[in-house]
Amino acid sequence: MGMSVGGSKAKVQPDMNVTPLVDVVLVLLIIFMVLAPVVSEAFYVQVPPKDDTDKQLDAVNDAKQPLVLSVHQDGKVDVNSVDIDRNELATRLHRMFNARPDNVLYLDGHDEVPFRHVLTAIDEAREGSASPIVMITKKLE
Repeated sequence: MGMSVGGSKAKVQPDMNVTPLVDVVLVLLIIFMVLAPVVSEAFYVQVPPKDDTDKQLDAVNDAKQPLVLSVHQDGKVDVNSVDIDRNELATRLHRMFNARPDNVLYLDGHDEVPFRHVLTAIDEAREGSASPIVMITKKLE
């Protein structure tokens, strides 16, 4: 704080001392200059490679061809003849439907497949955003 001397009516005139402010700013500038090369260092991450099932599903996921989910007697499922693990069915169907204009899924349950396998496949397909699910049946003769 400074004050002016003179006259009989001396008033205190506050002046801001900017020296400490400049000191703090310069110290911060030096800190950021020292830390900049350390912060900009790159991190290397290894992403696991896509498995063969993803490549096969990408190959059969043609928007002109329908998606057919087949449920076999032992409970295994495949989409357009590509075997899929039951635990991954919903996520893989969801990815496949993202590349298509519609979410229509055709369900083909083999003749002697237990009904519970078909129901769980329908539930997993619904989780994978399949709507509508069309049942494939034989034509009556």
